[in-house]
Amino acid sequence: MAAQWSAERFGLSQRRVCRLLALDRNTLRYCSRPPDDAALRTRIREIAEQKRRYGAPRIYVRLRREGWRVNHKKVERVYYRDEGLSLRRRRRKKAAAVPRVALPKPTQPGRCYAMDFVHDRLVRGRRFKCLTMTDPCSKEVPVIEVDVSIGGARVCRILDRVFLTRPLLETLILDNGPEFAGTALDAWAAQHGVHLHFIQPGKPVQNAFIESFNGKFRDECLNEHWVVTLQEAQLVIEA
Repeated sequence: MAAQWSAERFGLSQRRVCRLLALDRNTLRYCSRPPDDAALRTRIREIAEQKRRYGAPRIYVRLRREGWRVNHKKVERVYYRDEGLSLRRRRRKKAAAVPRVALPKPTQPGRCYAMDFVHDRLVRGRRFKCLTMTDPCSKEVPVIEVDVSIGGARVCRILDRVFLTRPLLETLILDNGPEFAGTALDAWAAQHGVHLHFIQPGKPVQNAFIESFNGKFRDECLNEHWVVTLQEAQLVIEA
């Protein structure tokens, strides 16, 4: 536009302006034609409304699974700049500065699983527990058991149900809670030839894979729903 205004002001032709500025005539005449992203923007807003704690990277993965041919840079531009859907970061507690050591990651799925408990409350204040379980290799979560009380014997029955239709695991990573350190799970592991690997007390970083999942589970599910009954909590968490 500036080159065209100067040409009109001084009575110069476009060819003369191109020679003076060493520009191609197509470059001088170029007008940008932004693509029509209305359908993409609509779908991004729908996903953001359904999953309010999803950021641009996870929305990009969801779009690719649905067949959208779009790269991550465009999703981030539409998500953060144009639509203004950037997430508000929730402040975390400060932790002591300790050297970070990479955990050994299993090379094959189904060989090792990690388990832990997540606690929450109903609207009336009644506490309930969620037994979470994940495969550090494939990131699969075969079960999230929800109940008011889950003891060691109940954990054994859950494991029997999970591994009824899949190959038996080799190692189970656990903390030192009474449900895991009791005699019931120890007897189950000895009967099935499963190695129980207990982390050091007060060192949840040694079971970081399940801790990472629990953080996302609390942020995207438990903190986003108010449940009145235990049955409602089971349905919401299962969904």
